[in-house]
Amino acid sequence: MDITKVISISGMPGLYKVIGQSKSGVIVESLTDKKRFPAFGSSKISSLDDISIYTTGEDMPLKEVLKKLMEKEKSEKCPDVKSLDEKSLRDYISSFLPEYDKERVHLSDLKKLLTWYNLLHDSGLLTAEEPTEEEKLSLSENEKKNLNAGKKDLSGKSALKTNAPHVKVQGVRKTGTA
Repeated sequence: MDITKVISISGMPGLYKVIGQSKSGVIVESLTDKKRFPAFGSSKISSLDDISIYTTGEDMPLKEVLKKLMEKEKSEKCPDVKSLDEKSLRDYISSFLPEYDKERVHLSDLKKLLTWYNLLHDSGLLTAEEPTEEEKLSLSENEKKNLNAGKKDLSGKSALKTNAPHVKVQGVRKTGTA
């Protein structure tokens, strides 16, 4: 399961897959309707790889929670959130993640977790096996072109830095006289 390029954009429903980069943000594709559009640096963008769930011990990454849910459901879809009331939803989550912090994890977070799981399942991004090192290292032709053009970071870190300061450089006007 590789969710490093799947993001959530604050204020927008659903999940999005990062397709490329632009000057002012990233180009994303909706997992539900496959429409592409730019997500600007002013939007609050969160990679699913960076999200974790509060537990009674150390916080658990969302990737691990999704794996546990996938094991419980035997790689099938989970129940629809609208069909569960609060008590049955909390009981359902406790069945595969008994250590989640019931006081700090809100009901809306649990609903979002199940909704995201179903979206990832429908889009085919939930798989039991991890990508091999060769698959991680192999690059598509477009990524190779971006690397050669110096547009992509080789460190493999997310390029979704939204808090970076924007500096505007004032140009020099040429008047034609020496």
